[in-house]
Amino acid sequence: MGNEFFPLFYGFHFYLFGLIALVSSILFVTRKSPVAAALWLINVMFCLAVLYILLDAQFIGAIQVLLYAGAIMVVFLFVVMLLNLGHPSELSDIRGKGGRLAAGFVGLALLAEIMVLARAEFPAKLTLPAAVTTEAAQGTAGIIGPIAAPLFREYLLAFELTSILLLTAIVGAVVIGKKREAGDAG
Repeated sequence: MGNEFFPLFYGFHFYLFGLIALVSSILFVTRKSPVAAALWLINVMFCLAVLYILLDAQFIGAIQVLLYAGAIMVVFLFVVMLLNLGHPSELSDIRGKGGRLAAGFVGLALLAEIMVLARAEFPAKLTLPAAVTTEAAQGTAGIIGPIAAPLFREYLLAFELTSILLLTAIVGAVVIGKKREAGDAG
């Protein structure tokens, strides 16, 4: 009886949390309030963590909760609160076509640089030492080694670009918030 119950239990919960994640993601996209949207996104992250745990990837599930639903969503909410966007009719873009063209050229240049870096072979100085790679291959690195090794080898560029993108978003929110404070004071 125990063997018949567990597949039904896991299957039911897998589809239940998958459905909750889909509904929450639709609600996330359709909310006008950025705070409400961020809270729905946190719900999606928790559902994804449950799905990872049901797929026997407990470490990824824990990291999903700690990193994404915890730390990154706190940063998103901090940026939203710092911006204090107000009513959408009050928002306006003060830059003209010159600013948009400059941003487009910078974006294209960065995209070209990323494509060049993605195709280039990295020099030996940027790769992990042989002792670390053999330790991960032998399985002595534990459960985190096989997960961390590709992150710092194959996906290092994407990992670093993501961190730079988050840092740029925070700096931009602080600059916009400071400009708005200066405009309110004067």
